[in-house]
Amino acid sequence: MTKIAIPSRDGQVDEHFGHCGYFTVLTVDDGKKIVAEEAFTPPAQCGCRSNLVETLVGMGVSALIAGNMGQGAADKLRRAGLTVVRGASGPVRAAAEAFLDGKLTDTDAGCASHGHDCLHPLQ
Repeated sequence: MTKIAIPSRDGQVDEHFGHCGYFTVLTVDDGKKIVAEEAFTPPAQCGCRSNLVETLVGMGVSALIAGNMGQGAADKLRRAGLTVVRGASGPVRAAAEAFLDGKLTDTDAGCASHGHDCLHPLQ
């Protein structure tokens, strides 16, 4: 089983990883079919400066699909062993299905591309 986390807001991929409304965590079976969905609310502080990465790893998440995020957050997620894909939009399940079908790849879209200053280094 694989788990995919997606920063979400109202069933859509949230534009910003570190300040999303909640995370949708999808469990995918070996046949690449989504078999379970859960949601959790992230810490109030910026996601990249909290224990969010450790929480995701502890939940068994192996991939994170996002709209955008700073390079520091992407690097921290990758160092923890997660696959990171930025540039997603639209409904959460559609983004996950595109990823599972190999139709969604990382765009290297950082937060600077949508006006946020999230390029600060992680601690």
